[in-house]
Amino acid sequence: MRSAGSAWWRMRNYELVCTGCGTRFADDGASLACPNAHPPALLRSLYAERRLVPTGADSMLRYAAWLPSARPLQTAARTGVYRSTGLGPHLGLRNLWIAFSGWWPERGATLPTGSFKDLEAVSVVRRIDPADSRTLVLSSAGNTALAFARVCSENDIPVLIIVPLRGFNDVMAGATFGPSVRVVAIADAGYEEAIVFARELCERDEFILEGGVRNVGRRDGMGTAMLAAVEAIGTLPDYYVQAVGSAAGALAAHEAALRLIVDGRFGRRLPRLILSQNAPFSPIHDAWQASSPTLLARPAGESPDVMRQLGAFVLGNQAPPYAAAGGVREALLESGGQTYAVGNDQLGNAMSLFAELEGVGIEPAAGVAVASLARAVAGGAIERDAVVLLHITGGGRSALPTRTTTVAAPTLVLARGELATTAVDRTRALLG
Repeated sequence: MRSAGSAWWRMRNYELVCTGCGTRFADDGASLACPNAHPPALLRSLYAERRLVPTGADSMLRYAAWLPSARPLQTAARTGVYRSTGLGPHLGLRNLWIAFSGWWPERGATLPTGSFKDLEAVSVVRRIDPADSRTLVLSSAGNTALAFARVCSENDIPVLIIVPLRGFNDVMAGATFGPSVRVVAIADAGYEEAIVFARELCERDEFILEGGVRNVGRRDGMGTAMLAAVEAIGTLPDYYVQAVGSAAGALAAHEAALRLIVDGRFGRRLPRLILSQNAPFSPIHDAWQASSPTLLARPAGESPDVMRQLGAFVLGNQAPPYAAAGGVREALLESGGQTYAVGNDQLGNAMSLFAELEGVGIEPAAGVAVASLARAVAGGAIERDAVVLLHITGGGRSALPTRTTTVAAPTLVLARGELATTAVDRTRALLG
């Protein structure tokens, strides 16, 4: 447990504020919700520094004043930002900027797993009190797991990662894990089962739930992509385009923009969020298009395996914080945003188009964003002379430096049927 004598958390450069009731309180490195009883609401970080004050670091730590800072973890990870001379002219956009959160050193992008999940992994781990001896538990569809496995391996931080077996096979197979990392894969399951099982484990005192989108560390880390973009552009963009599952990245961009507006030097208008999902599973898009205050009930008789159809499997989040205070619906309303649903054929064509015009391969989720951008421009939803920021959330993996493979399988594979019986005991046994 965290030592009562630890002073690290008392020295933090921020406090937490509840978007539901406005309560402010000190962060202990693990808080995921307001201590007051009220409807769901996300927490946000309120930093002592109110202006964007970059450091000299050549990484995401350039924005350390707006990142949690409980432990001195270092990283070389950063998002590369550049003005498009390929895709932009092709779409008829005069001012398209690309935030590339992947591996493309020639463009300044040095995320070691090729995904923007490196940004959140670094920030979440930096947030945890060094005196907290509990094992971090997180759920993932694949990309987040890979990023946390790397950061926790390099810094010898105990972590237990719960992932669908498909996610492991698609993203993590062949990765290198250190002895502090345990990966539990659930066969014949989706991301939702991984989330539920992680929460069940964290009812035990020896575990600390990472919390996904509810963790301010995740959102603040991913928010550095917007900060890097605004530094490069010199102003807040008119539009921000990204594919979403939980929408943590889009909320991160929105929250970073709110901080930049308080700064006052980069504009006074929030970027309009253009958020896209992979059909046929698009809960955020469906609810927004229906003007619903909550996520819609899934159609009667819908197969529980519908997410298996997704080309961008990592976007298959069944419970994004849509209706919560500080959540997706609120951000779409505040920014005047729009949503799209993109099929597998469209995302595949968009991936090919991006590779042809920009010269680098991108991940399926990023293909969803490119396809939605093309549709928004063609439909007149984005003006041709607008400043547009397209966030490519994964790419360049084929060029990643080759690594020696020491582990090519999960630590433990659970059958879906075990989740209601022996899964907890078998998983706890991994930690001795």
